[in-house]
Amino acid sequence: MKKQWGGLLTFILIGVLSTVGQRAYAQAPSGDSSAQTAPAQAPAAAPTDPQPLPNPSMAGPLQTAVPHTFSAGPFGKVAITGILSGMGMVQNNWVPGDKSTHWDVSNAQIFVQKTSGWFQFYLQGGAYNLPDLGVPFTKTTDTLPDFYGPFPQGYLKLVKGNFNVEVGALPTLIGGEYTFSFENMNIERGILWNQENAVNRGIQVSDTFKKLSLSVSWNDGFYSNVYNWILGTASYPFNSSNTLAFVGGGNAGRTTSSSIATPFLQNNGSIYNILYTYSHESWVIEPYYQ
Repeated sequence: MKKQWGGLLTFILIGVLSTVGQRAYAQAPSGDSSAQTAPAQAPAAAPTDPQPLPNPSMAGPLQTAVPHTFSAGPFGKVAITGILSGMGMVQNNWVPGDKSTHWDVSNAQIFVQKTSGWFQFYLQGGAYNLPDLGVPFTKTTDTLPDFYGPFPQGYLKLVKGNFNVEVGALPTLIGGEYTFSFENMNIERGILWNQENAVNRGIQVSDTFKKLSLSVSWNDGFYSNVYNWILGTASYPFNSSNTLAFVGGGNAGRTTSSSIATPFLQNNGSIYNILYTYSHESWVIEPYYQ
């Protein structure tokens, strides 16, 4: 796919929607002599705050807000958080049909999930757009009907030890960048991302053997609604800083459907990745070959 693109200046304003309990910390003033004469008391136990959850996945140091948790009856404890972000973009050398400036809501999404027990689930819904380097910008009101709708990802997850099965609209295994702008330090991702699929409707089986993590998925590839794609990944962390991963898959048949979300050539092809990740303190380096 041939692309024309020029200089680009992008900024993003992010606000996070979350309801969290207030934290209370009691400290005696440093100049208060009564703190030395008062009887010693056991310190009050600090409340346990919910921690950021693993979904949606985030690159490097990024993470969602601390979630609000509540009891959902037979489902047990459920967590909810969300994100609200806006973006402005200025560009030159834009392709015909595009414009030199854009302003839009880039994400207004809610995430509901259960991450404990043998039965788990993840639900993601709301508005979004998918800015990508080198292609015309699509505004948010057009992105939803053209791509993955107002509920782009959601799945059930059955867990037994390190083994799990996920069924639904799943994040793809392909590539080193995530689907939504708030998940990436580079909010426009790169040109490689535009050649990858983003949401796979299907089933995924995963397991971990010591340090080796394996996943296999049977799905509809580039959101074709024809279930003839097979994807697999293997990931091995050599230590806390160095991880190597292999990802590959392709269409086991042939699919005639074509749309913005389902490009004909990519959906009838195959794709492979070798990804290396180095992470230490403030550094995250992740080159990958595709």
